[in-house]
Amino acid sequence: MFESAEIGHKLGKEEYRKREPELRSALLDAQYELLEKGKGPVIILVNGVDGAGKGETVNLFNEWMDPRHIRTEAFGPLNDEERRRPEMWRFWQALPAKGRIGILFGSWYTDPILAHVMGNEKKARFAARLERIRQFERMLVAEGAVLVKMWFHLSKEASRKRMKELRADPKTAWRVPKEELKRADHYDEFVQVCEEALRKTSTGIAPWLVVEASDPEYRALTAGNYLLEALKTAVDEKARPSVNAVPLPPVAIDGRTLLGSYDYKRALTKKKYESELETLQARLALLCRSPQMAERTLIVAFEGMDAAGKGSTIRRITHALDARHYRIIPVAAPSDEERAHPYLWRFWRHIPPHGRTVIFDRTWYGRVLVERVEKFCAEEDWMRAYDEINGFEEQLSQSGAILVKFWLSITPQEQLRRFEERKNTPHKNFKITEEDWRNRKKWPLYERAVGDMIDRTSTEIAPWHVVASDDKLFSRIEVVRTLCERLEAAFGTAGKPGKADKAGKDKAEKDKAGKK
Repeated sequence: MFESAEIGHKLGKEEYRKREPELRSALLDAQYELLEKGKGPVIILVNGVDGAGKGETVNLFNEWMDPRHIRTEAFGPLNDEERRRPEMWRFWQALPAKGRIGILFGSWYTDPILAHVMGNEKKARFAARLERIRQFERMLVAEGAVLVKMWFHLSKEASRKRMKELRADPKTAWRVPKEELKRADHYDEFVQVCEEALRKTSTGIAPWLVVEASDPEYRALTAGNYLLEALKTAVDEKARPSVNAVPLPPVAIDGRTLLGSYDYKRALTKKKYESELETLQARLALLCRSPQMAERTLIVAFEGMDAAGKGSTIRRITHALDARHYRIIPVAAPSDEERAHPYLWRFWRHIPPHGRTVIFDRTWYGRVLVERVEKFCAEEDWMRAYDEINGFEEQLSQSGAILVKFWLSITPQEQLRRFEERKNTPHKNFKITEEDWRNRKKWPLYERAVGDMIDRTSTEIAPWHVVASDDKLFSRIEVVRTLCERLEAAFGTAGKPGKADKAGKDKAEKDKAGKK
C-alpha cells in the first residue's frame, strides 16, 4: 500500500513559497465557513512512521488556521483511569463539536498497531479491533463528521537517516525518545502491520491519505490541500460523503506517478533470453509437478495496458505446464448472465481445486480500471471494490491458493510503436481495434487508476509485481523468474498460506530496484 509513497516525491522551496500563502488563506476561510455553516465536525487523524514529520504538520495546521477553534489531542499508552473504561472511551472525550476541528495525534489506530507489532496481541485480536474501528468511523460519518485520515510514510532508509539526523543535533535529540529507537528495530514488522491496518480501514467513507514525508515542502502542501478539500466537503451538503459515496484519491502535486517511476530501458539480448528462458521453464515445470502442489492452487493474474505483451508472456508460462492441469481464462466484457450476478461471481466460477493452475488474462480488477475510467459503474461502486477485492483475495489465500499478480507496464511511445506494427502486419491485424485507439487517448486516466489500484490492493498475501515491459524479452524472463520465486517461497512453508506468501511481499520490494 506504500508503493507510491517511496518514489521520491519532492517540491522545490520556491514553488512551496509561492503556493503556501494561497493555501493558508484558503484554509482560514474554509475554517470560518465551517464554524458558520458546518453541520458536523472535521476530525483529523495523524498517524505514521516515527520521524515522518507528524508533529511539524500538526504545528503547521495550528499556525495556518485559527487555533482557538482547533482541539489538538495526543494519545499515548493507556493510563490507569483509561484502563478501567472501555477502549474507545478516551477518544469519545476528545471528539470536537459541530463546526469545529479536532486533531487526534496518534488516534485509535496507534495501540492496536503497536500491540500487534510487539507481539502483545495475536492476529485475531488485531482483526477484531480493526473491525471495531470500522464500525466506529461509520457511525461518526453517519452522525455528520468528516474524517481526514493521514498516514505520513518514510521508507526504511529514509527513516533511519531522519532518526540519525535528529539524534546528532542536541537541539532535536529530545524528539527521538528511547521507545522510538526501540520501535525502529521493528520497522519491517511495523510497516507490514500498518499496511494491513490501513488496507482494512481505508473505506469509502473514511479513506486513508498516504503522504510521502521525506520532503517537508511536499509533505506540508499535500496534507494541507487534502485538509482544505475536507473542510469544503464539510459545508457542502451535496459533497458530504454518505455510507456509499467517497472522494476521489488525490493526485500527487508534483505530477509523479507510480508507473512513471520504473526503468523501461532494461533489456536482454536474444541469446541471453533464450538461455535464461529454457532454465526458468525447467524450474517452473518441476515446481508445478512437485508434491507440495497437491495441497495448493496456483492463480496467476495478468493486467496491463493494451499491447503490453500479456498473451505472449502467458504462452511462455504454459510451455512449462501440464496442459491437463491448467486453464487460461480470457476476460472480456461481461455476458448477460454475468451482469445478472455480482461482478466477482464470474471469477469465483473459475477458481480451481488444489493441484491445478488458472491463468487470468485480465481479471476482477476491471472494476477499478476500465469500469472506473469508462464510467461503466458508479464511483461508489468502484471505490468499495478495493475492499471487496482484498477480501476476495484473502479468502483465496486462506484456502491454500498462491496468488501471483502481474502488471505489465509499457510507455505510451512503445505502445504506439506496437499498435503501428499490428496495423501494418497482416497476420497481426486482428490484434488492433478502434477500441484500442480510443482507449489510448485516456492514458492519463488509466495511469492514475493503475496507481490507485496498486496502492490499495498490493497486500502482504497478494502483492503486485510491476514489470517494465518495453523490452518483451526482459519482461518475459522477469515474469517467469518471479513466478518461480513465489512458488518456492510458498512451498518452503507449506500449510501456512497466509504466512508463506509473505515472501511475495519481499519480492515486490525487490521489484522497486527496477525503478529509476
